[in-house]
Amino acid sequence: MGLVFTKWACAFLLCYYLITSEVYSVEGLHDGSKARDVNLGGWLVIEGWMIKPSLFGGTANGDMLDGTEVQFKSVTLHKYVSAENGGGMNVTVDRDVPSSWETFRLWRASESEFQFRTSEGQFLTCDGGGCSVSATAKSPSTSETYGIERNGKNRIHLKIKGGAYLQATTNGQLTADYPGAPGWDDNAATFEMTIVSNKLHGDYQLANAYGHGRAKDILRRHRNSFITIEDFKFLYKHGINTVRIPVGWWIAYDPDPPSPFIGGSLEALDNAFSWAQEYDIKCIIDLHAAPGSQNGMEHSASRDGFTGWPTSPDYISDSLYVIEFLVSRYARNPALLGIELLNEPSAATVSLDVLISYYKQGYQIVRKYSSSAYVIICQRIGVADPMELYQANIGSHNLVLDLHFYNLFDTFFNNMSAMDNIQYIYKSREGQLQALNNSNGPLILVGEWVNEWNVTNGSQKDYQDFARAQLDVYNAASFGWCYWTLKNDEKHWDFEWSIRNNYLQLGNSPSKRSLNILGLLGLACTWFCLLPFL
Repeated sequence: MGLVFTKWACAFLLCYYLITSEVYSVEGLHDGSKARDVNLGGWLVIEGWMIKPSLFGGTANGDMLDGTEVQFKSVTLHKYVSAENGGGMNVTVDRDVPSSWETFRLWRASESEFQFRTSEGQFLTCDGGGCSVSATAKSPSTSETYGIERNGKNRIHLKIKGGAYLQATTNGQLTADYPGAPGWDDNAATFEMTIVSNKLHGDYQLANAYGHGRAKDILRRHRNSFITIEDFKFLYKHGINTVRIPVGWWIAYDPDPPSPFIGGSLEALDNAFSWAQEYDIKCIIDLHAAPGSQNGMEHSASRDGFTGWPTSPDYISDSLYVIEFLVSRYARNPALLGIELLNEPSAATVSLDVLISYYKQGYQIVRKYSSSAYVIICQRIGVADPMELYQANIGSHNLVLDLHFYNLFDTFFNNMSAMDNIQYIYKSREGQLQALNNSNGPLILVGEWVNEWNVTNGSQKDYQDFARAQLDVYNAASFGWCYWTLKNDEKHWDFEWSIRNNYLQLGNSPSKRSLNILGLLGLACTWFCLLPFL
């Protein structure tokens, strides 16, 4: 009798452990599963590097888009144009070697007219013929707009609106008083232009380069073809149950958003929700591009690489308006899984206090319309600890922390072998996820990861092993994971290509914890069934 009681007691305790153990599942997904998610990047928020043929191929002066960084060198003085201290005083032509003071970011006024922003944010200005150019304007208008004439790629003339050409004087000043029209010989009005960086190819650059009419036609074709219902069919076939859809802030002002942005993304998002319902896929709407830019990158629709979002109360209020617009529109849609309040705020420019305040307000807005939609907050990118958001008391229900894991974008990964990368996943990322899962805070989403690295000449098996390691570890994230991205001109970033060509093997991908618990549950059930015979 005592032996039977002991067996019953042990079986009861085992089942109690299984019931009370933390087995993660996501409300709204079938069968107690977690998010197996793919990003629809490059669709409603443009990232030019992802898309071929290029959407920018028809732009005049296409190497001089908004945000392009340039330097000017006088061909007579052999000195660089410089904004002393990065701006705030007169411009000189007296530097032998260029650095940040001698580097200017373009604002494109037309295909041949530009404004020049200094490293500290001021604009070059000149009041008319005969003036000396200074870097003192806080915002650009006519006096800050210059025509550029090019002779090939390198030699240029700079001309003010009134018609006078700029010249480098013998005493190292930049003045608008060159007599007549200069030729292309070595004269004081001729400069050599060096394009230092031309890395921003986002929504702002596209719309401002083409103008509203052409940009609208280009984006309409892109939005209608880049992602279609066939993509949702493909994702469903391969076991994907969620999509994360990046959107820009201008979606809330569709169909006529502020210039230069182009309407039409709201209709595309509505289509995505319809397609998702047809294939039983859930949607996360991700505010990828906030007003003023939260990180200065093209995927936040930055005009020139500056981060204006955290310093402007208006930008933050506008972002909250966008969140309210989105959640009020989709809260009752059965395909909605969650709203991500902001993608990748920069740790270098977005303070933790500003971000937490915004997240708390965003959480309350979502809860005003939905008690069940997940509210997703993104970790700051750069030097930031994800634990910093755990103590913030942002919200108490269905809160998710989004982490982005790449074995890229840091010199730390540069010389790693294939095995080094795989071991890093197991030795570093696995422990980090376990610690976060056990910290009694938000659920964890690995919201961006990719089967790519800095390994050269990796074999197919190397890529399969790297993907397997990431899936093995990221499956433990309490909310799930999300691959970046469905379609990309870079093959290994392309989820569809990776699946079709067998570089990425998903399988059923249950977490090891789930397997262990299922096994124990089976053992417990077997024990109960056998007890009457013991």
